[in-house]
This record gives sequence, structure tokens and C-alpha cells, in this order.
Amino acid sequence: MKLRYHIVVALAVGATSVASVAAEIELEGSRLIVSGMLDGSALPEFVMHVNNSRIRTVMFDNSIGGSAEVAEAYAQAIRSKGLSTEARGQCQAACAYAFLAGKEHRFGRGGQVNALLIPLPRKPTQAELATGGWRSDEARHAAPPAPAPAAESVNVASAASASASSDAPASDAGPAPKEAWMPGKGILFTSSPTFFGRVYNTYYCDGNQGADLSRCERMSDADPYKLGVLTQ
Repeated sequence: MKLRYHIVVALAVGATSVASVAAEIELEGSRLIVSGMLDGSALPEFVMHVNNSRIRTVMFDNSIGGSAEVAEAYAQAIRSKGLSTEARGQCQAACAYAFLAGKEHRFGRGGQVNALLIPLPRKPTQAELATGGWRSDEARHAAPPAPAPAAESVNVASAASASASSDAPASDAGPAPKEAWMPGKGILFTSSPTFFGRVYNTYYCDGNQGADLSRCERMSDADPYKLGVLTQ
């Protein structure tokens, strides 16, 4: 109980401190660090750096919020270069979608609590978790459709224009992504440091919990490695 309390407090504080910060890009050797909201403001700079052959990993550091269209532009750039991704601290909604586009995706190292919130319209069943259905049919309503095979390099102008289309009408496949990506609603994967190594937990949050993540429902048999959410 005490461990979970500390997780909840750390996540609530982290969410409060980064929720409204616009995206910032920082180059650190072969690693590109993205922090803040994926609102499209830093997308051209991101794509420019991704097209640099030195980049091997994109780290999302405390990134909460953003539009589905911008998330897809980030994801397309990551896929086109076969980059790995890391999530350090908070990574929610748009960030989670871009994070999962990595060739390999893992939580960042260090003493912080890491949390990945993947938006979903409802709690998946155990059968969907076992078969991967929660990442296909259901995910289709919570994330934009997968793109066509990417070209050798990403065009900055076309990627940036994607950020301006967040008010596009919904398709027949389901509700518009901006409607499905309810704040705080989806599966929450957490990783917390302890004296005995990291502890991983999974919760389903219905979006009504606000900053009180203790109201999220603990999920069993939802190990992030078994589900392919983390690969390393």
C-alpha cells in the first residue's frame, strides 16, 4: 500500500508540472530528447534532427498531451528511420502513440517513477489482452490509423501540416481521435524503483480519477513486456 501511495503522489506531481508545457527538443549525442506537449510547435525541428544519421534513440521525457495528427507525424518519422524510443517520467496519450512506433521501446533508466498511459475507449478484456486485440480493433478508436509505408526521408513541410488538421472530421472507423483521447483514460503502465529492483504495475483509468490515480483499477495479467509495450 505504501509503495502504491508513493507511485500515485509522484505521478500526480509529475502530471501537474508538465501538462501545459510546449514541446522542446534537445540533442544529446545519438539521443534526441523530446519533452512537453506534442502540439506541433517543435515538429519541424524534430524531423530535421531525425533525418540526421547520428540519431539512434528518441527519448520522451515528461510528455503529456498533444493531438493525434501530430503524434502520427512523430511516429512516422521514428518508423521511417527505424529508431528506438524511451519514456522517462510521464508519457501519455500522444506521447504513448509516438513511443510505441519505436523499433525497440523501453522505460528510461534512473531513480524516477516512469508511467506510460495508452489511451483506450474502454477497459480491454483478458481475451483481448491475451490475443493482442486491445492494440488493434480497440486501439483503432483511440489512435489515428497506421500510415502508408514511409518514404526514405520525412518531408518537414508535410509533417508540419499534419499538426494543423486536428479539427478534421471523424472517419467511419470510430470517433475522432481528439474525442477518444480523453484526459487520463486508458491503460497506465508504471515502473517504480525499489531496493529490490523495479516494480511494474498496470492499471485501467476511466478518466474520472483526475490526479488521484489511486482510483484507477489494478489489472492482473497485464505485464508490459508480455504485451509488447516494453521490449527491453
